[in-house]
Amino acid sequence: MIGTGSAIVIAAAALVMFGPKKLPELGRAAGRTLREFKNATQGLMDDDDKKEKESSKTHEQK
Repeated sequence: MIGTGSAIVIAAAALVMFGPKKLPELGRAAGRTLREFKNATQGLMDDDDKKEKESSKTHEQK
């Protein structure tokens, strides 16, 4: 994991590279991207669960 000192260095570097006006916009974009990724992976897991349930029902009926 990232320690406190490393996090401060990363935050300072981001502030210098992008400036204080651009950082909130970048944070929102990163949050949206992570949310979409999470929803997509959850959708894939739900699809797999449905397939497993359907296959187990098919095997039980035989």
